[in-house]
Amino acid sequence: MPISERDSASLITHALARDTLSRLRSADTEQVAFRKGLVKLGRICGYEIIDGAMETEYVSIQTPLAETTGERVKGLDDVVIVNVLRAATPFVEGLLKAFPRAKQGVISAGRDEETGMTDGEFPISIDYTKLPEISPEDTVIVADPMLATGSTMCTVLEHVLANAPDPEHLIVLSAVSAPDGLLRVGERFPEADLLTVSIDDRLDENGFIVPGLGDAGDRAFRTQ
Repeated sequence: MPISERDSASLITHALARDTLSRLRSADTEQVAFRKGLVKLGRICGYEIIDGAMETEYVSIQTPLAETTGERVKGLDDVVIVNVLRAATPFVEGLLKAFPRAKQGVISAGRDEETGMTDGEFPISIDYTKLPEISPEDTVIVADPMLATGSTMCTVLEHVLANAPDPEHLIVLSAVSAPDGLLRVGERFPEADLLTVSIDDRLDENGFIVPGLGDAGDRAFRTQ
C-alpha cells in the first residue's frame, strides 16, 4: 500500500502522486495545468484514502453466468469533505471523483499577513462557514493543499469539531506540509490522522513552505 508512516504524519508515496506534485512544484507550470494538477492529485489522494483507511465487506453477486462473491468498500456514503477556501477548491474537486456522494462543507479562512507571525503562528480570520451535520459514523476529510504553520488548519478544525460528535475518522489532507505545521496540528488534535504527499524542509521567515510550490491559490486562480 503506497502510504508510509512518518513520525508526525502518514505519507502518500504513490508514484503518480509524486509525479503530479513534481509538476505542480515547477514554476513553469501555468495556471490551467496547475489547477488540473491539483484536481488530479486530489483524485489520487482520495483513492489512497479509500485503500488505506476504509474497510471492505464481502457481498454476494449474481453475474450473467453464476453467483459469486465480491468485495465492496464500506462507508462511501458516510464521508464529509471540508474545503478550506480557496486553494483547496480544485483539490476537493479531485477528491469528489473518489467520493462522489460525500457531504461537503466550506470554510473561508485566511492569515492576517500584516500582523505577521508570533511564536510561529499567524492570526486567522474566518469569513464564512457552512458545514453539514457530522455523525459518529463519518469519515471527515479536511483538505488544504498547503499545511505550513498549521495556524489555519487548527482554526478550521476547531470550527469543524465544535458541537459535533467525534467522527469515526478525522483526516487532515495536504499536498505539501512543513514539519512545524504537522507538529502543531498533531499536538492540538491528536485524534486527527495527518496525511500528506510531501513533508518539505522548512518554513521561511514569512511562514511559507520551502521548497513548497508557491501560493497554491494564486497559481490556481491567477490572482497574482
